[in-house]
Amino acid sequence: MAVFDYKKEYKEFYLPQKKPQIVEIPSMNFLAVRGRGDPNEEDGAYKSAIGQLYGVAYTIKMSKMGKHKIEGYFDYVVPPLEGFWWQNGVLGVDYAHKENFQWISLIRLPEFVTKEEFDWVIREAGEKKQMDLSKVEFFTYREGLCVQCMHIGPYDDEPETMKKMEEYIGRQGYELDFSAL
Repeated sequence: MAVFDYKKEYKEFYLPQKKPQIVEIPSMNFLAVRGRGDPNEEDGAYKSAIGQLYGVAYTIKMSKMGKHKIEGYFDYVVPPLEGFWWQNGVLGVDYAHKENFQWISLIRLPEFVTKEEFDWVIREAGEKKQMDLSKVEFFTYREGLCVQCMHIGPYDDEPETMKKMEEYIGRQGYELDFSAL
């Protein structure tokens, strides 16, 4: 039996081109943790959030091995980590002040994971991994019309990629709107 891979099945979302492009992102369900602070901080909130998200994501994936059977389950590759980043009072991002970052880190949920199954997996993962997962939430989001571009390189070089994206949307007749969150 083939394993479903979101990156391969939804290349337009998960494998963006190196040049900016416009894409319509539909409503999806995610595991999410909200936080603030520098993502590079050792043992910081971001690192903790990532551990929580992957702990829950792999509990769902491996549920096929346990007693609890999720209706509609299909084998899949855990989708990649995603995130929304912003700073209050700043248009775009001020990389010199990462301590002011606000973020929501996400991992897409397979369609078979309902809110009820999410509640089960939070209890299951919390018990098995001895983790406090109270910050992990079931998050539904429709991003809508977006510009995306593959960024390759260190985070500190992202402003150059962001500038290319901003210029591209301007040429397409669009403008930035960071108000959706």
